[in-house]
Amino acid sequence: MKQLYRSYNESTDIFKDLENKYSKYIKLESIGKTWEKRDINLITISKDIKTAHTRPALFFTGTIHAREWVGHELAIEFAKYVLENYENDPTIQAYLENTTIYMVPCANPDGYEYSKNHFSFWRKNRRVNADGTYGVDLNRNFPIGYVKSSVPSSNVYGGPEPFSEPETRALRDFVEAHENISIALDYHSQGNVFFPAHDFRHEDTIDTTDMNTLCANMAEEIKKISGREYGIHQGKPPTKLISGSGREFYHSRGIISSVVEVGTRNISDYMDDMDEHVREHIPALLAAVKEVPNYDKKSTITRVDSFEITEIGSNHVNLKWSYTSKEDVFFEIYRSLKDKSFCNGSNLIARTQNLEFSDINLQSNKDYYYNIRVVNKKTNQKSPFYPQIRLRTDPEYDEFSRTYYANSKDTGYVAENLNNNAKHFGVNSLFVGVDENKGISYSIITINVSSLPDNAIIKSADFNLYPINRVSTTIEKYGEWNVGIVDQETMGDITDFDDVDNMKILQYIGRPTSSDKLTQGIWRTWELSGIECECLQKVAKNGQVTLRVEGPKELIIGRTRQMMQWDIGYGKYGYGLPYRPRLEVTYTIKPTVSVLYPKALYTLSKDGVKTDELSSGYDENGCKIYSTFEFNISSLPPYAETFITRAYFELNSTKIYIKDDIRFHLEFVDENIDKDYEGISNREIIQNIGYDVSANELKNNQTQYFTFDTFSEITLNEKLKDKSDVAFVLKPTTSRKAIKNKTVSWETQNQSLSPKLIIEHIPKRREALPQVENAQLINENGKIKLTWTNPKHSDLKGVKVMKNAYREPYSTHDGQKLFAGMDNYTYDDFGALDIDKYYAIFTYDEVPNYSEPIILKYEAK
Repeated sequence: MKQLYRSYNESTDIFKDLENKYSKYIKLESIGKTWEKRDINLITISKDIKTAHTRPALFFTGTIHAREWVGHELAIEFAKYVLENYENDPTIQAYLENTTIYMVPCANPDGYEYSKNHFSFWRKNRRVNADGTYGVDLNRNFPIGYVKSSVPSSNVYGGPEPFSEPETRALRDFVEAHENISIALDYHSQGNVFFPAHDFRHEDTIDTTDMNTLCANMAEEIKKISGREYGIHQGKPPTKLISGSGREFYHSRGIISSVVEVGTRNISDYMDDMDEHVREHIPALLAAVKEVPNYDKKSTITRVDSFEITEIGSNHVNLKWSYTSKEDVFFEIYRSLKDKSFCNGSNLIARTQNLEFSDINLQSNKDYYYNIRVVNKKTNQKSPFYPQIRLRTDPEYDEFSRTYYANSKDTGYVAENLNNNAKHFGVNSLFVGVDENKGISYSIITINVSSLPDNAIIKSADFNLYPINRVSTTIEKYGEWNVGIVDQETMGDITDFDDVDNMKILQYIGRPTSSDKLTQGIWRTWELSGIECECLQKVAKNGQVTLRVEGPKELIIGRTRQMMQWDIGYGKYGYGLPYRPRLEVTYTIKPTVSVLYPKALYTLSKDGVKTDELSSGYDENGCKIYSTFEFNISSLPPYAETFITRAYFELNSTKIYIKDDIRFHLEFVDENIDKDYEGISNREIIQNIGYDVSANELKNNQTQYFTFDTFSEITLNEKLKDKSDVAFVLKPTTSRKAIKNKTVSWETQNQSLSPKLIIEHIPKRREALPQVENAQLINENGKIKLTWTNPKHSDLKGVKVMKNAYREPYSTHDGQKLFAGMDNYTYDDFGALDIDKYYAIFTYDEVPNYSEPIILKYEAK
C-alpha cells in the first residue's frame, strides 16, 4: 500500500515532466530550503504562466504534518487532471480564465520522507531541538494564537518562536508577496471534515458564512462522487482551539481559509480508500477554484450592506436588504434546510434586482437558512455572502412546538469493558460504537417530556445529536448508528452495561447513519415517521423518553476502534448548552367538536322568500332558486384563546328524481346579505365551500359535506373574533341552456338530518405575551451580563436571549442562543468585548408565541 504513494523526489520529477509538456500553463519553482536542504516546491498553474500573478489565486498546501500523505498525493493528481484536461474541458478553461492556482504539494518535505522511510507516525519537521529531540509541529509555528511550549519532544511543539522554521517562513514570505491569493486550503488527514479559520474570539466573523459555504459547496461535490458526507466545524467555545495554525495566519491576511481533513486514517489504503479520496476531491477543488474571483481583494462587487428579516409566518418569510444602487447588478437568494449548507443552482430560489423578497409556501415550524450575494450582470462575478439568516417559521394555527433537551444526570454512555460507567453520565461526551479497550459502547439519553399534554397528537418529530469528533471512526463505509426508543419497563439500571444491552427497543427512529455519513460540526438528525411518532406519543405519556444510541458491535481485523463521539453540552470539553441532545416535537391536540344549527333558513326565488323551508334549483321560468343559511357562533370559546382548526357544512337532501345536469355550490357570503331576490343575485361571495355536488350524487348519497378550505377557515376565525353571524348560500348551476321546474328539497324538520355547521376547535393562545422590561447590559468581571424584568403573567413560560453581531435578531433562531428559561439574567460567557453586537430578548408562552424582541446594542469601547 505505502509503495503506491510517491516519494518527494518522484513528485518533483512528475512536476518537471508536466512543466516540460505544458510549459505555457505550469511552472515549478522553489520557495525555500528545509533544514535538510530540500527544495520546498511551489507549483503555479494558470492559463498563461507569464501573467499568473495578475489573477486572483487559490493557495493549496499539503502534508504540513509529515504523516498526513494525502495532501501531497492529491496535489500531484489535481495538477495532472487540470493540465491534461485543460485543452478539452470548457469548464476548466472557464475557471482558469480569471484564476491562478498555487500549490505547495508538500510543506514538510523532510518530515514526509522520514515518515515514508523510517517512522510512519512521524508528524513534525526534522529540526534538531536544543534538548536533542527532533522536530517542530509546523502547524503550530505560525503567529496567530501561537503558544510557547517548553516540551520540544511533544508532537505539538510549536517551536521556540513563530516562524522559527524555514518551512513556515517560506510559506509566510510567499503569501505576503502574493496579495492576489483569495482562498487558501490546507490539506490534512484525518476526519472527513472542513475546519474553517477562526480568530480566537469565539464570535462569527463577517466571512464565516463565506467559509462555511465554500466548504459546503466542496462537500457537495464530494458527495456527488462517493456519497460521503463531510462535516464543517469552526472553533466554538469552550473547546480548546488549535494554536499557531497556518489556516489562521492566512485568514489574518484577508484570505478565505480552511483546513481540509481527508479520510479516516493518516495513511489510507491507497487502492481502496486513497484513490477514491483523490477522485472526490478533484471536483471539490475545482469548486473552490470557481469561487476564487468572487473573493478577489480588488473586486468592486461588495456584499450587500444589510440583510434582515421583516416578517415570519407559518408558511412565509419576508426578507429585505440594502445595497448601493447599481444598474448592472442583481441579487441571488439561496434557501437551505440545514445550517452550513451549499449554495448552488439546486437551492437558488430567486434572482432579483429588488431589495426585498417574499418566500412563500414554506412548511410550518421548520428551520430555514437564507444566504444572499450580489452578481454583476456583465461579468457574472459574485460578491461575498452577507452573514446567513437563520429562522424558524411559526407553528401552523393548529400546532404547538416543543424543544426538549436531554437530562444531563441521566444521559451518558456505558462501555462493555469499563467498570466506572456511572461516572460517564452528565459530563462531556457520548461514545457510541466499539473499541478494543472499551468494547461495545451505548449511549443512553433521557428526555423529560412531562409538559407534553396527555391529549397531544404528535404530527412530526426529530431527534438531534451534535457530532463532536469523528476521528475514532477509522473504517470507511463500515457500520451504522441507530437510535431506538426504549421500553422503560425493561430498562433496568441505565448505568449498567448488561441492563442497557438487554433493553427492549420499541421502535428505531429515522434512518440509520452509516460511517461515511457521519460528520463533525453539523447536527445529525433522525426524523421520525408517522408510525414512529405514534410510538413516541405512547411512551411520552410516562413523562419521559429514554433513547438508546448504538453503533457497530464488531471490528474489522487490524482495526482498533469504530467509535463516534457526540456532544452532551455539559462539562469541560463540551461545546456548551446549545449543543445538548434535543428532541423537537410538533403536535396538535384533539379538538373539541361543536355542532351549530341554523338560526335562520330561507328559500329565495322570483316568487318571494319562504322561511324555514329549503329548496334549490330552477323554477318554471328557468330562474334560479337559492337556499340560504345563517348561524350564530357566539357559543364558541373566546377568540383570544381559541383556534378553529376545521369546519364543514352538512346538508341532507330529501328523495329526488332529477336526471338533469344540475350541480349545487355552497358559498360563504357576507352575513348582512339582503333577504330578497335582487340582493341574493348581487351577493358578495367570500369563498366557495368545498366542491359542488351533482343531483346524481345526491341520489347515491343523501348526506353531503362541504369542507372549508384554508382561506375559509381563516375567515371563520376572524368572524369568531367579532362574534358575528355567518351566512351561506346554496346556488344551483347547469351546463344546459335552460332547465325548468327542477328543484331539490333539503331536510329541515328532522334535527339529525337538518343543515348544520360543524366546527372543530382547540384552546390555543393567539397573542404574544408582554415584553420584558428594564433590559440592560453590564460589563461584569470581563463578561457581558444581560438583566431584565420578566412580565408578571400566568402564561409566561420563559425568556429567550439571542446574540447576533450583524443585525438585530428578529427571529428567535437568528444568531447564537445564549439563554432560555425563567431567570431574569444571563451572561455572554464567551462574547468578545471588542466587537459590536446586538442582543434580543423575547418572552414566550406554551405555544410558543414569541413577543417582539427587546433589542440591546453592545458597542465596543
